Amino acid sequence: MSNDAIIETELIENEVDKQHKPRQILAMQELSVLNPRYNWKGLVQLAGHLAVMGCSGYMWGMNFGNWLLAIPALTIYGFSVASMFAPLHECAHRTAFANNRLNEIVAWCAGLLSFYNSTFFLYYHNRHHRYTRVPDKDPELNEPKPSDLGQYFLIISGLPWWLGKISGHFRAALGQLDDYPFLTQTARSEIIRSTRWQLAVYAGAIAISIAADQPWFFLYWLLPLLVGQPILRFILLAEHTGCTLDANLLTNTRTTLTLFPVRFLMWNMPFHAEHHLYPSIPFHALPTAHQQLSSHFTHIEPGYIKVNRDIVSQAILDLKF
Repeated sequence: MSNDAIIETELIENEVDKQHKPRQILAMQELSVLNPRYNWKGLVQLAGHLAVMGCSGYMWGMNFGNWLLAIPALTIYGFSVASMFAPLHECAHRTAFANNRLNEIVAWCAGLLSFYNSTFFLYYHNRHHRYTRVPDKDPELNEPKPSDLGQYFLIISGLPWWLGKISGHFRAALGQLDDYPFLTQTARSEIIRSTRWQLAVYAGAIAISIAADQPWFFLYWLLPLLVGQPILRFILLAEHTGCTLDANLLTNTRTTLTLFPVRFLMWNMPFHAEHHLYPSIPFHALPTAHQQLSSHFTHIEPGYIKVNRDIVSQAILDLKF
């Protein structure tokens, strides 16, 4: 056999091996360059996110009646509140900051703003990563699916999410966590305590609004989150919908190429296939990881509009047949 044939055979064998063991695509040295966490990068990103929230919230609050300014400001503000889910997600992986205590604090506060409980999300999301897209094991597969056009718009509206979160928070506060058998007794105790504190903060904010006779809770949290959730649903629906129902990390998750403002407020979560393949890579290194890994993934899409259009088309097709 010629040297060229030997080299070609070795390349084919390496590619096959990577398909069966995808986490061997990057060498340890390459991964070590991407993995470092930095407090300052997380703090700069968080400060930028909060700056967008603060400026858009100020514009929303100062322009009631001037709807040409108020509505765009409310939309940006609402999405910046809803997308606090992104730092919660990053902190749950302990990759937003080098200091794990800082990860825990920011995760809890981000969950408070985005109406997630960070303690529950930590265990839930760990299960999702361990069994991504594996039927009967991945808890995300129990969430509503866009089986037809009506179901798609219902999911995008955020209504199922709101009903699930309101019910879930109160059930967790009451210790009703039997729907999640993967939770240990210690985890359940942590979740109950954390959720009770979270609901207490909401109750305090409502009480302050009532005492001041001002609709602050509604205008600066509830309404913006109602506006921002459909945008977040539009984004999150693209992560796995229509991907393979198996444990293949190269085919069961989608990366969506999008505009910088979206990538910024989502803490680079649109590079989702890269994140699932190597969850240890922090948000700031995911664009570099994408350059190294994109050729290996089945689902790389040029924008969320295209992804959602494909999801709708597939739902209509499935309905017909």
